Amino acid sequence: MSKGNKLPEVGLLLYPGVRTAAVYGMVDLFEAANEIASRSGDSAGGIRVSQWKIAEDGEIACAVDTQGSAEHRPVAIVALPGLGALPSREISSRFAPWLRRQHEEGAMLCSVCAGAFVLAETGLLSGRPVTTHWSFAQALAQRFPDIEIDTGQMIIDDGDVITAGGIMAWTDLGLTLVERLLGPAVMLETARFLLVDPPGREQRYYSNFAPNLRHGDEAVLRVQHWLQAQETGEGDLRPVSLAEMAGQAGLEERTFLRRFQKATGLKPTEYFQQVRVSKARGLLEMTNRNVDQVAWSVGYEDPAAFRKVFFKLTGLSPRDYRRRFAARQAA
Repeated sequence: MSKGNKLPEVGLLLYPGVRTAAVYGMVDLFEAANEIASRSGDSAGGIRVSQWKIAEDGEIACAVDTQGSAEHRPVAIVALPGLGALPSREISSRFAPWLRRQHEEGAMLCSVCAGAFVLAETGLLSGRPVTTHWSFAQALAQRFPDIEIDTGQMIIDDGDVITAGGIMAWTDLGLTLVERLLGPAVMLETARFLLVDPPGREQRYYSNFAPNLRHGDEAVLRVQHWLQAQETGEGDLRPVSLAEMAGQAGLEERTFLRRFQKATGLKPTEYFQQVRVSKARGLLEMTNRNVDQVAWSVGYEDPAAFRKVFFKLTGLSPRDYRRRFAARQAA
């Protein structure tokens, strides 16, 4: 692709509340990639960046363009993370028609963190796998129940829709777009230059268990609070049976199972696994207990079973998790 106005254009949405640090960071990332592509003699030339906001007449208009051109045909539009409150439906709906038009004309729609709320308002994420920051998953699911949310992944590339998870995942998304537009060699060299990992991280390495406590089912909520408090005198968790949970709720087991899963999105056994692994994370981060001792501390008699569950929920073995996240004094 020749240089000039034919460079592939990536548009950044300047919706109210967007994190300006992410906007500037994305621009800098593309500038670094462009410089690397230029030095390597890459025929793609580079990436043109434009920024779009709501103009005084209510239309979506270009505010900044690195090429200074009045002609635009973005190949990708990015809704970056916001600052403070989640993007409201009122704000998101003002961008939705323009985003749908861009998509119809061939643009990829991309989001980072809370930017998924802006994209979802278009209706184009319905039935698609989508990620966002793990702490926003419940809010996104409640507002858009037809979206398939997977917060275990840092990046979900669904071809014409790419979503990224954490607040700083704009680096993962930026590198994904560099790979798509300028090739893997330029992407890897850009990642090395910026001292960041190439795309491929998993968000579940970093996420904490954030149970839904605002579902309105008092019996289920009582059990949730009770499960968090199931510690022995030494501060360890003890095993809890389904019958005990149902008893705390004052419900027959089958009724309890149905209501608990409806309220929390998890089966009671899956929920308590999350509680135990969350406790284990803290022990691995802040103590010197070995992995077997951590397993026993969170109620697993079989350390091998604990390792299997821990890896399933976090994507890391307990040993690798400690190596990555342990407080220095504990490590």
